[in-house]
Amino acid sequence: MHRVAVLALHGVVPFELGIAGRVLGAARDARGRPLYTVTTCSVDGGAVQAEADYELAVHHDASVLGEADTVIVPPSHRLGTIREHGLLPDDLRAALAGVRPGTRMVAICNGAFVLGAAGLLDHRPATTHWREADLLQRLFPAARVDPDVLFVDDGDLLTSAGVAAGIDLCLHLVRRDHGSEVANEVARSCVVPPWRDGGQAQFIRRPVPRSAESGTAPTRAWVLERLAEPLSLADMARHAGVSVRTFTRRFRAEVGTSPGQWLVRQRVERALHLLETTDWPVDLVADRAGFGTGASLRQHLNAVVGITPQAYRRTFRGRRGPVPATV
Repeated sequence: MHRVAVLALHGVVPFELGIAGRVLGAARDARGRPLYTVTTCSVDGGAVQAEADYELAVHHDASVLGEADTVIVPPSHRLGTIREHGLLPDDLRAALAGVRPGTRMVAICNGAFVLGAAGLLDHRPATTHWREADLLQRLFPAARVDPDVLFVDDGDLLTSAGVAAGIDLCLHLVRRDHGSEVANEVARSCVVPPWRDGGQAQFIRRPVPRSAESGTAPTRAWVLERLAEPLSLADMARHAGVSVRTFTRRFRAEVGTSPGQWLVRQRVERALHLLETTDWPVDLVADRAGFGTGASLRQHLNAVVGITPQAYRRTFRGRRGPVPATV
């Protein structure tokens, strides 16, 4: 079982503190057994003053960090010398020194400042809440801060923007560790969307359409039912009953990416699901995902996840066998 330690600091934001326990704690294998243990700790094992008007009783000290496979640092509104000078307090520095080499480090929102002060962001891509990104870059100039994305996965170092992006990141961890079927089941349990691309825009200036406009959600649902069919931007605009220009503008305002980029990613997700859960040949997977040919699927899969269909299938077949699917 994968051991996760969540480090609660004074000023912790309760919502983000609870994300790991709720999302990772909902992940189950085929027999219903939990796939993660999630333990919350503080630096000294004592109560933590939350960002809200209450304290949180924490029953573990930082020694659990040394036993964890993944350490998660949620955001805090009381980072003090970390935000001011990029320096860790002595007690927090000592606590993080106990983390084993190779442990996966994860930060939600401004938890990235803690990882930066620990020297973990140097020469690594990272993100945080868009309001905090400039400060993060100034304090840690060796980091490669991207203020525009929901989360960044750099192998053993993962960072996200705030609030809902923390949910996206934890779902991504489940998907990366155990595949899309488990992640989708977790999303259903938590009643959240199963996937948002980490590269999706953080800050959407007009996320809710004006009352005089109709949204693109019905068209997106229509597309998801027809991924295997050849679909053009004109087809989507026609379904929405607007011009291509208007549809593109509304789509980007609501989703944070272009219709074409969104469509490719949905098809990639469909292909990954079929590679995990069926024995279909790659050409058939490509056809059912809307890519037409195996060569097209290989090209898109390599661009999005950096791996071939065969390699992806071998990786996930090592974790569980295929589930029969109807051709």
